[in-house]
Amino acid sequence: MSIVTRAAVGRPGAKAWEITELQLDEPRAHEVRVKIMAAGLCHSDDHVIKAANPGRMMFVGGHEGSGIVESAGPDVTRVSEGDRVVLSYIPACGVCRPCSTGHSSMCVKGLNAGTGMFEDGTWRFHEDGTDVGGFCTLGTFSQYAVVSEYSVVPLRIDFQDIPWEVLCLTGCGVPTGWGSSVYAGGVQVGDAVVIFGAGGVGSNAVQGARFAGAQHVVVVDPVEFKREMATTVFGATQAFATAQEAHDYVNAVTWGQLADKVILTPDVVTEEMLNAAVQMTGKGGKVQVTALGHMGENNMTFRAGALITYHRQVRGALAGDSNLMYDIPKLLSLYKTGQLKLDELVTRKYALDEINQGYQDMNDGKNIRGVIIHEH
Repeated sequence: MSIVTRAAVGRPGAKAWEITELQLDEPRAHEVRVKIMAAGLCHSDDHVIKAANPGRMMFVGGHEGSGIVESAGPDVTRVSEGDRVVLSYIPACGVCRPCSTGHSSMCVKGLNAGTGMFEDGTWRFHEDGTDVGGFCTLGTFSQYAVVSEYSVVPLRIDFQDIPWEVLCLTGCGVPTGWGSSVYAGGVQVGDAVVIFGAGGVGSNAVQGARFAGAQHVVVVDPVEFKREMATTVFGATQAFATAQEAHDYVNAVTWGQLADKVILTPDVVTEEMLNAAVQMTGKGGKVQVTALGHMGENNMTFRAGALITYHRQVRGALAGDSNLMYDIPKLLSLYKTGQLKLDELVTRKYALDEINQGYQDMNDGKNIRGVIIHEH
C-alpha cells in the first residue's frame, strides 16, 4: 500500500525547488522505506537543478540523509524495522568487482544515480501516475523514501544520541572531504596541502589533511566567514581569498618546492582554478579534483608539459575514495571522541518549505552546511 509524502522536486526547465505531494510505493525485495529526519543541502543537487535541462525528468532532490527504517521488503538482511540509519548516496552491495576490491565508491549498484530508477526498471515516487526519480536513487528532500538496502548504513548503539543533522552529513560531505585528503589525495605527515573551497566538503578536507599530519594546510576561499571557520575551527594553518596569495605563501614556506597536494572542493571547478592548482603543485605532487564544474562546460585545459616536467598528477575521485560502509562508522567514532568536528558544520537548519532560502544562503556564502529538518 502506497503512502503520501511531501517532497521538494525539480521539474524540467525549473531552476528552483517546488514543494509537492507524491505517492510512495511499498518497498520491494532488498528495499526499505525510511522516515527521513534530516537532509543536507549539498552543491550537487544545486548543480543538477540549475542545469534546467528541458529533457530531464522530474526528480526528488537530496542525497544526504538520516532517518529511521519504517518497513522492509522481502530478503532485506542489512537492517531491520526501527533501525536508525545514515543514507549513503553511493550504494555498497559488497560483492561487485569495485566493492570486493576495496572501492565501494564505484559500486555497480549506483548505475542509476542520475535518474533514480531502480534496477528492475521501475520507480517508487509517483505524481498522478507519472514516475518520479530520487536523486542518487534516494531523494532525501522527501519526508519518506524507499531506497535499496545497499544504500543504508545502520548505526551502532553508541551512535544513537548523535543529532540527526550531524548524522545526515556523514552520508556525503564528511567522508567525501575527509577522503579527498586522506585517501584520494594521499596526504602524508609533513606535507604542504592547499584546499580550494572551505564549505561542507572542503572543511572536512581540512580536517582530514590535519589528521593525516600535514604541516601546512592552506585554504583558498573568497568568503571571509569560511576562511575564519577554516582556521579557527577546522584546523587550517592559513587561509587566503585568492589563489595567487596562496601560491606566494606556499612558495615561501616550502622554500620554492610548492605544494605536495592541492585539493579542489569549491562550489564549481573552473579552468582558471585548475590551472592555478597545477602551477601551485610541486614536483611529484598531486591535484585532487573532487568538486564538479558547470554542466556542459570543459574545465580541464592545460599544457601536457606542466604535468610531465614536474611528474604532477591530476585525478578525480567519487566520495574521496571512501568506503562508506566502513568510513561512516569510523568518522562517527572520531566525532564521539572529540577528534572530528561535525556540529560546527551545521550553520543553519531549515524546514522543507524553506529549501530555496537554504540554497540561496549557501550560494551567498552564509553557510558551511545548511540542513533540512523534516516535520512529521
